Amino acid sequence: MTFKAEYIWIDGTQPTAKLRSKTKILADDAKGAELPIWGFDGSSTNQAEGHSSDRVLKPVFSCPDPIRGGDDLLVLCEVLNIDMTPHESNTRAALTEVAEKFAAQEPIFGIEQEYTFFQDGYPLGFPKGGFPAPQGGYYCGVGADEIFGRDIVEAHLENCLAAGLAISGINAEVMPGQWEFQVGPVSPLEVSDHLWVARWLLYRTAEDFGVAATLDPKPVKGDWNGAGAHTNFSTKAMREGYDAIITAAESLGEGSKPLDHVKNYGAGIDDRLTGLHETAPWNEYSYGVSNRGASVRIPWQVEKDGKGYIEDRRPNANVDPYVVTRLLVDTCCSALEKAGQV
Repeated sequence: MTFKAEYIWIDGTQPTAKLRSKTKILADDAKGAELPIWGFDGSSTNQAEGHSSDRVLKPVFSCPDPIRGGDDLLVLCEVLNIDMTPHESNTRAALTEVAEKFAAQEPIFGIEQEYTFFQDGYPLGFPKGGFPAPQGGYYCGVGADEIFGRDIVEAHLENCLAAGLAISGINAEVMPGQWEFQVGPVSPLEVSDHLWVARWLLYRTAEDFGVAATLDPKPVKGDWNGAGAHTNFSTKAMREGYDAIITAAESLGEGSKPLDHVKNYGAGIDDRLTGLHETAPWNEYSYGVSNRGASVRIPWQVEKDGKGYIEDRRPNANVDPYVVTRLLVDTCCSALEKAGQV
């Protein structure tokens, strides 16, 4: 007897990586054992040249495959060179080092993944050659005149739950055809692994409906909301006291940190972070309580309770979660350590 393992990896496409996958048939005696490494043609994924194209897939996370069912698995992989060193496109390896360095501070994340459905070249709910009614009633709305794609969203949610991912909610977003799901709160590596697999399941689920999902941060130009990946972050100290909240928020605005982060928060960020549509300008850093126009928001409940988390509102929908979690852990945990707030 055999089972199917869908090996999933992140390619080397620039400026925004794509997900790739292929199926490996494994014998039943491989169940419960360490999944084998595999190979692929890196010259077809922007990860090698044709004269030396072999690259290695190393399984790092697996879960039940809700599409195929049974004993079949989804297997997220890191990309390695043939000497078993991380490939230059492998951003997970760098996060692993930083997460281990600051593990004692117990950093956790919740990421809000926004995305937009497209069909026949138009956002779902947009009339061909025109525009729907202005934004206003679509966010968390109900009714066929304001909500588009709910059947796909519900199917995706069920698939994520069946896979055992740490998905914690869904909602319709501000623009027609735009939705959000949330992953977390869990550790840096876990939130990133689960988000990448949830993205794969989003694309794969939408396939069955003849619809495409995009993480484009500004899918429609003009007076329409962009799509982000608001990133909620805390450490043990932040969950216990407000001084650590302020230290973390201020650390993100020090020196070159604002630009260091923003330039790694997803391609096309200047199209989305304009100062309009619930964003702060990409080249200005600010933080504030209950302020969705700030770079970093401190929820009102956090101020009231004197502890909790901060929300970095700058990351694009197309951000690499391995990168954004690494940057936040490195910047904030270093500052908290320096301040003796650990």
